[in-house]
Amino acid sequence: METLLETLANYGWWIAGLLLLILEAVVPGVYLVFFGIAALVVGTNAFLLGATGWFDWPQQVIAFIVVSAVCVYLGRRWYGTAKESEDSAPLNRRTGRLIGREVRLSEAIVDGRGRVALEDSWWSVAGPELPLGARVRIVGADGSVLQVEPVE
Repeated sequence: METLLETLANYGWWIAGLLLLILEAVVPGVYLVFFGIAALVVGTNAFLLGATGWFDWPQQVIAFIVVSAVCVYLGRRWYGTAKESEDSAPLNRRTGRLIGREVRLSEAIVDGRGRVALEDSWWSVAGPELPLGARVRIVGADGSVLQVEPVE
């Protein structure tokens, strides 16, 4: 009977680990993944070393705390170095990514308005009167209208 309880206890770590991983999928960003991984590691070690008799509950809890701390440290270090790249910083501001680029006018700027073909889209531009094909630099945006100035 005691062996059965020890075996079920080992599965308890695996069940706890899987539940924590599932919870991380449901509630992302709470660091549960690190504790789930730690529980799976402790469960595997408890299963493999449980027969030796020296990896009982106190050692398992200590191992869980240590492995959790290591997982959190490594995870924070790994994800902490993943800084936002310049390309993804204005991800939801598409016009923000275009500022500073130089393009040629696809339609002349007349009465302060023109158009450019950029990437896979046509963009309205505002700026000084310039002929078709003039090189301009995008210096800002007002909504979806790009503000341009001539490149000298």
